Amino acid sequence: MINQTIGKADRKAKKSYTLSPESVEFLEATRKERRAASTSSVLEEILQRVRRENEQAAIERAVADYYTSLSNKEAAEQTEWGDFAEREFPDQERV
Repeated sequence: MINQTIGKADRKAKKSYTLSPESVEFLEATRKERRAASTSSVLEEILQRVRRENEQAAIERAVADYYTSLSNKEAAEQTEWGDFAEREFPDQERV
């Protein structure tokens, strides 16, 4: 069962897209610069990076929306909890 799951995750779909000459040149130059196996792998990297950036932006928007929705009392309570955590765990690495 695990092998089937891995196989499905690794499966690629062959598609054809029309790109501007500038985009093709960029992909080819990037492939050479990175010594990538193929232009498709470069394009896949770019798309994955953009997807991750979009997901991260969505998370950041959700967090911002949450804190914006707090009442003044709730925001003050969150600040107190943050201050408490900083006092209790001063040596912890912050992200």
